[in-house]
Amino acid sequence: MSLRDDVLRALERVIDPELKRPVTELDMVRSVEVDGGAVAVTIALTVVGCPLRSSFEDQVAEHVGSLPGVESVSLHFDVMTADERAALTTRLRGGVEQRGIQLPATTRVIAVASGKGGVGKSTITVNVAAALAAAGNEVGILDADIYGHSIPYMLGVDQRPVAVDRMIVPPIGHGMKLMSIGFFLDENQPVMWRGPMLHRALEQFLQDVHWGELDVLVVDMPPGTGDVSISLGQLLPRAEALVVTTPQPLAQEVAARAAAMAQKTGMRVLGVVENMSSEVFGSGGGDRLAAELGVPLLGRVPLDVRVRTSADGGVPLVVQDAGSEPAVAIAGIAEAIDANRAGGFTRTLPLVS
Repeated sequence: MSLRDDVLRALERVIDPELKRPVTELDMVRSVEVDGGAVAVTIALTVVGCPLRSSFEDQVAEHVGSLPGVESVSLHFDVMTADERAALTTRLRGGVEQRGIQLPATTRVIAVASGKGGVGKSTITVNVAAALAAAGNEVGILDADIYGHSIPYMLGVDQRPVAVDRMIVPPIGHGMKLMSIGFFLDENQPVMWRGPMLHRALEQFLQDVHWGELDVLVVDMPPGTGDVSISLGQLLPRAEALVVTTPQPLAQEVAARAAAMAQKTGMRVLGVVENMSSEVFGSGGGDRLAAELGVPLLGRVPLDVRVRTSADGGVPLVVQDAGSEPAVAIAGIAEAIDANRAGGFTRTLPLVS
């Protein structure tokens, strides 16, 4: 076998950091030239100015540079043509050219919902997703809280998605793919959309985003029972709901409405999470809500300043301090979600007015 053949085999281990596929499989290797022990590789990027060029440089240096007989490696970049990007899009969609929901049938969709804002729903979303990823799952997060998007901030992700032909490649934070309306807004611009536009945005995030082979897609829902909840139920009827509340009786009451809306739109409810557990907010709200809904209380996450400071730092607490009391509680919730793949509601709930 020639050195050039060895180089091509080594390039099979060079993985596109966004698409999670070998560059050889994606037809990104433009050329391989060997002159004695000097190797020159050219890779065609999907877009000009790819923000992750350094990842390709490191991987080529590692896998090609370590081959016997290789004395030096140089890596050059080119850019795919429009036809090549279109072919790549079709390949990533499994050979299907038309658009459709870009999620495998095996992907589990978990919608994290609450009846009101301020209960820590987004923090629970980020940390539960990170705990599921730490358990070996391929995880994506969809920030569907259109008006209050905060997930990119909590994951420390400011890299914008990359468009490949008619497909959007989501950025990655802490090993998880992420999509949010926040990536497409300038600074802290407010979103002033009505129902049809909200439905269209959510539809585009499911149809045009290349999620890949996800085990779990965790969706951060907006609080309450509005248009996005209805749209998600229509677009992903097999989604499951995780209802977040605090110990307060008022939070429990409005969270029951979110659970009823989830059930009315075809979702099954996995269970309840009581967040910010502390006598400051009373007690028993999570237990009462779980009993009212006929689902388990999956866990209580204690009120702890580290949950907030880790989110402000862009690192989930389960990653930053896995041994802390809140992180252990969240890891237990993730384990319960992993184990709870059947069941849910066995009775119809009235829609609370």
